[in-house]
Amino acid sequence: MLINEIIPNPKNPRICRDAKFKLLVKSIREFPEMLNLRPIVIDENNIILGGNQRYRACIEAGLTDVPVIHANNLTEEQKKQFIVRDNVSTGDWDFDLLANEWSIQDLDNWGLDIPAFANNDIDEPKDNSKGGKSCPNCGVTL
Repeated sequence: MLINEIIPNPKNPRICRDAKFKLLVKSIREFPEMLNLRPIVIDENNIILGGNQRYRACIEAGLTDVPVIHANNLTEEQKKQFIVRDNVSTGDWDFDLLANEWSIQDLDNWGLDIPAFANNDIDEPKDNSKGGKSCPNCGVTL
């Protein structure tokens, strides 16, 4: 759908600012195919129900056409619920799995907040007996 036919939701409670927004724009520029997997959700009036920040980032990235899903048969109450539920992050990250499967630098570049590694007061990783590096705070092998 042409991006200029989509209407941002004036009642969107989610905000993406500064560095996080720049990361989102960068992510869309580097991996625009992701939008096909997680399109912007709009109602019958083309008002965004889910994806307001992606929409803003798409404009910033220079996209003129974006994938959408039409949610045409929702009640006003369902729309209100969707707007919030789409932005609720449930669950916790398995930091052991993240540390073993992905590089910390990639995770940081993709915008994942890793509190133990975001703190400048944390000691540098230490060499362990297996030849790898271990986090001095949690012991996870990097």
